[in-house]
Amino acid sequence: MSAERINPTDLSPPTGFSHAVVATGSRVVFLAGQTALDTDGKIVGDTLPEQFERALTGLLTALKAAGGTPADLARVTVYATDVADYRAHVSQLGRIWRRLAGRDYPAMAVVGVVRLWDERALVELDGFAVLP
Repeated sequence: MSAERINPTDLSPPTGFSHAVVATGSRVVFLAGQTALDTDGKIVGDTLPEQFERALTGLLTALKAAGGTPADLARVTVYATDVADYRAHVSQLGRIWRRLAGRDYPAMAVVGVVRLWDERALVELDGFAVLP
C-alpha cells in the first residue's frame, strides 16, 4: 500500500491520528469491531488501558491474518463507553498504540457510546486497511 498522510496547516495539529489518509493499493480489508475478548469470549481487563491494549491487539491480529501491517491501516474508529475516562488516559493509550502499531497514524475518531455488545466492554476498535 502507498499511504499519504495529510495534515493541513489550517487545521488543529493532529495528535495520535492523521486528518486524512490517501491510500492506494489493490485490496481493502474491513476489520470488525474488536473488544477485550479472550479466546473463550470473555472480557479481560478492568481498566480502559488494559481493554484498549487487548482490543488493539485483536484488531492488529485480524489485520495480520489478512496479510496487512499496522502501516496499512487507513481508518480506525474507537468506541468508548466513557469519553472522559478515555481522555484521562490518552497519554497511556498513545504509548500503547505506538508500541503495538507504530507512528503511521490512520484517520481516526473516538465516539462515545452508551454501551457495547458485552456489558463489561469499555472500548471497541474497528477500521479498514488498504493492502498493496
